[in-house]
Amino acid sequence: MASPSSDTPAFFISGNFVSTPVLGELEILEDHLLAVNAQGFIAALCPLSSPKAASLLASAEGNEIEHTELPKHSFLLPTFTDLHLHAPQFLYAGTGLDLPLMVWLEKFAFRAEERLDGDEDLAKLVYERLGRRMIECGTGSGLIFGTINPKTNLILASTFLSLGLRAYIGKLSMDQNSSPTYIEPTPSDSLASASSFINSMRSLTSSLPPHRRLVHPVLTPRFVPTCSDELLEGLGELAKKEGVRVQSHMSEARDQVDWVKETRGTGDVEVFERCCLLNSSTTQAHCTFLPQPTIDHLAELGTSIAHCPLSNAYFSSQIFPLRECLDAYIPVGLGSDIAGGYQLDLQVQMRQAVVVARLRDSQVKEDELARREQEGSTSDDETKDLRVSWKESLYLATRGGAMALNENRVGGRFAVGEAFDGQLIQLVDPGTSRGTGSLDFFDLEVGVEGEGALTFEQMMERWWCNGDGRNRKGVWVQGRRLM
Repeated sequence: MASPSSDTPAFFISGNFVSTPVLGELEILEDHLLAVNAQGFIAALCPLSSPKAASLLASAEGNEIEHTELPKHSFLLPTFTDLHLHAPQFLYAGTGLDLPLMVWLEKFAFRAEERLDGDEDLAKLVYERLGRRMIECGTGSGLIFGTINPKTNLILASTFLSLGLRAYIGKLSMDQNSSPTYIEPTPSDSLASASSFINSMRSLTSSLPPHRRLVHPVLTPRFVPTCSDELLEGLGELAKKEGVRVQSHMSEARDQVDWVKETRGTGDVEVFERCCLLNSSTTQAHCTFLPQPTIDHLAELGTSIAHCPLSNAYFSSQIFPLRECLDAYIPVGLGSDIAGGYQLDLQVQMRQAVVVARLRDSQVKEDELARREQEGSTSDDETKDLRVSWKESLYLATRGGAMALNENRVGGRFAVGEAFDGQLIQLVDPGTSRGTGSLDFFDLEVGVEGEGALTFEQMMERWWCNGDGRNRKGVWVQGRRLM
C-alpha cells in the first residue's frame, strides 16, 4: 500500500487558533481550518470561509476523515515547552525550599536521584506520573535532567515515548563534589557512560519512523562544581562528535558562583566556554548573575537560556535580566525547575516571570532615583523599561522554548510544515454557557456577546491571569491526541 502524501489530511480541526510567532505579538486566527497529515505535520491552515478550505473539505468527503469543530469560545494554543525540569526531583517537589542551594542539593536532590537509580519500579512510577501531569498542564515538550544511571534514564525515555511526549533527556555527568555513593568515579568513566547513553537512546527509537522519534539524548554536566575540567572538556568533544545538545546550570546562586570562583579561579561562563560547551546547541538554566557584556557575548555564541522565575525566587539572590536577554536576541524559554520550583504548570511560571520582571523594574528605577538624588543630578532621562507583558511570557512558554531547542519543524506556532503540537483551551462551557472553571465570573450577556463585549484578546488575558487546568480540554503532540 502506498504511503499517504505529506499534504494529504489525516484529520481537520476548525475554530480559533492563537499563537505568538513574534515576541510580544498575539496572532489570533478566528474561524480557520487546520489540516494535519498522517505524520503529524500541519498540511494546511486557512480561513474556514476560503475556497481552499472548501476544496479540502470537499476532497475529504466519503473518506471518513475526522473533523473536530471547536466550540465558539475556545481556541487552540501551541503546547508549552518546559526548558528546565529535573524528572527524579518530582518525587519531592515542594520540600526544603528554605535551604541554601548547595545544602538543598545535598539533603534532597542527590538522595532522591540516587533512590530512583536504585529502584526501577519507583522510577517507572514517578516518571509515569510526571509525564501524565505534564500533559494535564499542556506541556508537550521538555528539556529534562535525569540521573547518573543510564538504565534509569532509558526508563524515563521509554515512559515519555509511550505517553507521546516530546523529550530531550540528559543523563547526568558528575565526577566530583557529590555524595560519596552518588558520583562517577573518574572522568573517563563518566564520558564512557555518556557515550553509551547516547547510543542506547538512539537505539530506542531507531526502528520508529522519523516523526515518531520524539525522545533525544542530551549531554548534561550537572554544573561546574560537580564536574572536573577533564570531564567538561571531554563532554565538549563528545557533543561535537555526536551532534547532540548540551544542558546545564550557570550563574544561578551566590554560593554557587562564589564556589566556582574560589575553586576554578574564574567564573562558570568562562569554564563552559573554554570547554566548548557554550554554543547554539547549549541551553543554560537560570543565569541570574549576568552582567551586560556577558549577555552580549552569550548572544554572539547563540546559547539559549531557561528562565525559571519561581525557582530563582528561592535559590538566587538576583533576578534574571530577562529584558536585557530578550533585547539581545538570546533565545529564552521558561522552565519549571522541578523541584527547585515547586509548580510544574508553566502557566504559573508565565505569571511569575511577569511579576518578577515588574518588581525588578521598580527596584532598578528606585535605585537610579536614589543615585541621582545623592549625586544632585537634574537629569530626567528615563531608565530602561525592564517589564515584560503577559503576551511576551506566553511567547516564552511556547515559541521561545521551541526556538531555544532549535529543532527542525518544531516551532511552537501554527504554520504549514510545522509539527502539530497544540492544546485546546475552553473559556466558556458550550453546554451551560458559563465561564469554564475559575472563569465562571464571565458575564456572558454583557461581557462576552452583548453590548460592551470583551474582545477575544481580552478573554485570553483573563484566561492567562485566572485560568487553570479545567480550561484545558485537549492536548496533541506530533498530531497524536494525548488528552
